[in-house]
Amino acid sequence: MSEQAALFEPQFLKQLDRLALLTRRNIAGQMQGERRSPRRGSSVEYADFKPYTPGDDFRQIDWNLYARLEKFFLKLFVAEEEITLHLLIDTSASMDWGEPNKLRYAAQAAGALGYIALASLDRAQVTSFGGGNEQRIPAGRGRAGVPPLFNLLSQLKGNGNTSLLQASRRYVQTARVAGPLLLCSDLLTPDWEEALRTLGRRPFEITVLHVLSPDELNPPFEGDLKLLDAEGGEALDISADLDLLQRYVERLQAWREEVEHFCTTRGINYIFVDTSLPLESLLVSVLRERQIVR
Repeated sequence: MSEQAALFEPQFLKQLDRLALLTRRNIAGQMQGERRSPRRGSSVEYADFKPYTPGDDFRQIDWNLYARLEKFFLKLFVAEEEITLHLLIDTSASMDWGEPNKLRYAAQAAGALGYIALASLDRAQVTSFGGGNEQRIPAGRGRAGVPPLFNLLSQLKGNGNTSLLQASRRYVQTARVAGPLLLCSDLLTPDWEEALRTLGRRPFEITVLHVLSPDELNPPFEGDLKLLDAEGGEALDISADLDLLQRYVERLQAWREEVEHFCTTRGINYIFVDTSLPLESLLVSVLRERQIVR
């Protein structure tokens, strides 16, 4: 089975071809792409004029302006340049859980956005981190970058615990250029606040995709249980009655609201997703409404 087939049905990719990434900032890239840049270059949309000086390209002279002012001016255009989409995926053991599985859902969401970027001649690079094991593919460009992207994403496995803070520190130190950044995680780590602060020290346009499974939102348990920490913590014996489950749901909701408040007050785009939400709805409805894609 190909990596593409392992992640998506062909008809789903055809839907992605009709979408494009949105960015709130003008970011100067390295090569020509398909979006606005703060630089001046050559495209079809006027940006400004400047006086002609010897050595300038005379083909850009505005002859209509010369006819009125009898002076030479060059037409400047809005340059169209690429951006780099940064995809960060938490592969800790807690992510490889739930039905539908959180890690697979995160891989598909990242793969879909990466595909949209690459199909628009932008760059996309993916980094996975979990259990001290970090995998990264460099920023690919264009459709040639799709196979290595899908290859990595289709093989992700959950492993051990994760220091989101350490992973964020390494990333801000090694990322060559800024751009839109998508963090896919369940945030089940005590250092999530400092990790997001760390990512915010670079001019990334951050979106947090907070991924939880239906079983985490409304546990289908009752009676005496032994809870095992997937990331190596101590086991916990509980008696799951209605009162305990209600208190759990309330605490979980309060925590989600805390994360959302933390993000929104810092200009971070926070998107909570239940993995039972169809991926198509996430891409076409939720991310479009939040102006991540158009």
